[in-house]
This record gives sequence, C-alpha cells and structure tokens, in this order.
Amino acid sequence: MTDRVRLAIVPLLAALLVAACMTRSPAPVSERSPLSQPPAPPPPSMPAAAPHEREPAPPPTYTVKRGDTLAQIALDNGLDYRELAAWNNLDNPNLIRVGQVLVLAAPGAAAPAGTAVTTPLIAAPPIAPKASEPATAQTAPVLPSGRANTATFKAEPKALKVPYSDQALAQLQSMPAAPPVAAPPAPVAAPAVVPPAPIAALPASPPPAAGPPAALPPRPDAARVPEIDGDKIEWVWPATGKVIAGFSDTSNLKGIDIAGKSGQPVVASAAGRVVYAGTGLRGYGKLIIVKHNSTYLSAYAHNRDILVKEGQQVSKGQKISEMGDTDADQVKLHFEIRRLGKPVDPAKYLPPA
Repeated sequence: MTDRVRLAIVPLLAALLVAACMTRSPAPVSERSPLSQPPAPPPPSMPAAAPHEREPAPPPTYTVKRGDTLAQIALDNGLDYRELAAWNNLDNPNLIRVGQVLVLAAPGAAAPAGTAVTTPLIAAPPIAPKASEPATAQTAPVLPSGRANTATFKAEPKALKVPYSDQALAQLQSMPAAPPVAAPPAPVAAPAVVPPAPIAALPASPPPAAGPPAALPPRPDAARVPEIDGDKIEWVWPATGKVIAGFSDTSNLKGIDIAGKSGQPVVASAAGRVVYAGTGLRGYGKLIIVKHNSTYLSAYAHNRDILVKEGQQVSKGQKISEMGDTDADQVKLHFEIRRLGKPVDPAKYLPPA
C-alpha cells in the first residue's frame, strides 16, 4: 500500500469512528397524554342535623297566700294533695308558709331539650387525581456510570483526536470493534389508577316479625286512676233530694246543694280514686274528693261520717259517706265537679233528675 493510499484511508477511518460515537441517539422520552379518569364518586351524604328542639316551658307554680291549705290548693288545681306534697318535698302537708312557691307538676315530667344525635363517622374515599393533570413522564434509563442520556446531554465515549502517524494508524487498526449499542429498555407504562369503589350502603335491618306489639309498662298511678275521656264519663246523682242551691259563677257558688236527712247515703258520682278524706278545707266540713281521671274531680262536703280512705278505689254509685251538717247551717250535701281544678256546673253533667 502506497503512502498516498494510507494518507487517504486514515482520515476516513478516523472520521467514521468519530461519526459513530457522535450519532448515538438519546434515550426516548415518552410523552403520555393525561389519563382519562372517570369523575370521582361524590362523598356519602351526611344525615341532616336534627332541628333544634324548643326547650319545654317551666312547670306552673303557685305562691302560698294567707289562709291557704295544701288540700285547698290541690283542689283548686285538680291535683292530689299528697302528690303535690311529694313534688315539693313537703314532709308534713299541713305545714306550708305564706310566700312559699309550690310546683304544680311532677318534676321531670317533660322530656329534656337538645338531645344530641350522634352520627357515626364515615371515612372519606381516597382522592383520585384530577383528569386535567397529566401523568408523570418516566425518567430516562440510567447508565452504569450513573449519568443519564437526555436530549441535550450525551454520555461517554467521546472521540479523541490524535496526530497522524504510522503508530497511531497501527493502534487504530488493532482496536477491537465497538460493541453494538444496546437498545434502551422500553418505558414502563404507568399503572392505571382505578377509581375507588363507591361505599356500599349497609344492608337495612330486616323488619321485625309480625306479632302483637309489646305492652308498655303501666304508669305508677295507672292502676289507681282510670284514664277516661272526661266528656264521656257516665255521672250519677250523688244523693237523692231537692236541689236547694244551684251553681253560679257570679255568686261564688261552686256546686249544688242537695237537701236530705242525716245519715242518708252519699254515693260516688263516677268511678275514681279517693284523693282526700278529712276536714282540712274551711267551709266544707267533713269532705271527700274523688279523682276520676287527669281532668275531672268531684267533691262531697258536710258529711256526717266518711266511709272511705284516701287512696281507695271506688266505683260509680258506691256509698262513700253519710249526709250530715258539719260546717253547715242544715243537713245537706254540697256537691262539686271540677274540670282541671275549675268548678263547672254539675247540672250539665248529671242525668235529668
């Protein structure tokens, strides 16, 4: 080979070697379009807050005046004086003082206001990525040297320029062929984001088996005071005789007076429970008060003898006393019907004479 041929081959080989090193393609960078994700399910709706309950009205009260007795206060309000004493923590019902404020209802009879409803907490579902946010592109594979190829950076080997000489040519010819450049690994696809499954509704509790409803526990006084519709009570005359005084709001006549003979039977005008039997009310003499239900009372005054006791259940027409003239100007029965403690005309409730 002549020197001219050598001079022509050496630059050509060097140029080919430099071109082979300089034309290595950078690692591909895959551009991914934004993931199309279905809209995230709406969070489970929370139950609406219970409306604010109004506080119950305070119980009615009464301020004791001069001359009052607990029995009279109870009669005027349609109550049992013993219950009234218990509600006000009175050990002796006969001892009340002027100016004392009495509660006319059982304490705690109304349900407390502002019951909080406790709602179980429900965990919110994981937040899915927004559809408008593109997925993160995969990074280029990292070479063993720890340096990565990018569009603007190429890793080694780099071509070296040496002056021409026979020794350099021989060294170039003795160099082994460059190994083929391995193809970069295919980019790993990003795992698909699966939207969280909606929270399944808890199965509804099965309806209770059909059957008779459970009986509610009776009230403490249910066995003693039958709850009867006041307008449907069947009244009977408490005694036989002539009506010598009628009911009058203007004349303060709170009932009717029935004339009779001493010892004549006096009967309960309707079924109920005896809530008072004694002489504690001025102007009534020996008095019996029967409570028929939560609305109506009846009073029997001026008796000679009382034949029933407080707390005793009586039936309609049952003999409860004997007519007399205690604290009265003659033998007679003073009879009253009271609705919620207020006197009403007995003639409107009793059957025709």
